[in-house]
Amino acid sequence: MSDTLAKQLHLPRPYRLEGGDLLPEVTIAYHTFGTLAPSGDNVIWVFHALTANSNPVEWWPGLVGEGFLFDPATHFIVCANILGSCYGTTGPASVNPATGERYGMDFPEITIGDIVGLHQELKHHLGIEKIRCGIGGSMGGQQLLEWAIREPQLFDLIIPIATNAQHSAWGIAFNTAQRMALEADPTLNSKNPDAGHKGLEAARAIGMLSYRNQETYNKTQTDQDDRVGGFSADSYQRYQGVKLSRRFNPHAYYSLSKTMDSHNVGRNRNSVELALRQIESNVLAISISSDLLFPPQEQELIARSCRHGKYATIDSLYGHDGFLIETEKLTGIIQSFLELTV
Repeated sequence: MSDTLAKQLHLPRPYRLEGGDLLPEVTIAYHTFGTLAPSGDNVIWVFHALTANSNPVEWWPGLVGEGFLFDPATHFIVCANILGSCYGTTGPASVNPATGERYGMDFPEITIGDIVGLHQELKHHLGIEKIRCGIGGSMGGQQLLEWAIREPQLFDLIIPIATNAQHSAWGIAFNTAQRMALEADPTLNSKNPDAGHKGLEAARAIGMLSYRNQETYNKTQTDQDDRVGGFSADSYQRYQGVKLSRRFNPHAYYSLSKTMDSHNVGRNRNSVELALRQIESNVLAISISSDLLFPPQEQELIARSCRHGKYATIDSLYGHDGFLIETEKLTGIIQSFLELTV
């Protein structure tokens, strides 16, 4: 049996953030699929990326769900919506109990560590003592690495995909450009539910350039005639902006992009490499060969720095988004890894 609706865990006590701010209370939205085995050894924890929700069956079909590699018939699958998002967990779109208004741009800055702290709260709530496998791509992989360092013996296996141990200057520059697009929207600082949506459309169009690559666009958006306007690439960018704006909160996008920028597992741990050496899990770091945003050398560093690290790469036309699209290729690589580490 699987849960189709998100559950919620409410923490009525204050939650202190890494930067020192205090959230008066926090709600965590999460999904579970399958049943926790009496031995507790069948947990798969899935970590979602920037704009996803807590239902990986919805956004990672082909990898998670009935009949796929991570199947609720045999696994207890957990995924939590991250702090700062807008799909049920406390974030900028939530009401600040101290003011009775939405947080909006007043939502405090959070780190990947703050997100992981709530994952730990949920783990305790669910009675989980061991996680067979943690898996996540992009910002999801950042959470996974941070948690595996905090609790070195918690995960048997971890599979960080198309991610990094410290967000790069290149990634920060892309996120900054997207925030500048949001800041150019004069409604952004309003508490109105419609605030910032035109800015989000522009920000997403910028982001798409980093999620794909030139080859992707040339293959899928090149016009086969002699037109002088109304280009396919133009309409595609606008469509992607509107599509995200209809489902995501601009303030959450702004906040979480800053959270991603702050990612650095080496902070207060002497170095990235020394931090990764603390992980005791078996590690399979997977790259996408055409990924411009999280290039393969970042996953190679993870595999090289972890004591039990392995590295694999998949070819894809789709750049960074390949981690969501190439589920058949991922399944083959991950299945072999799982069989080797039984």
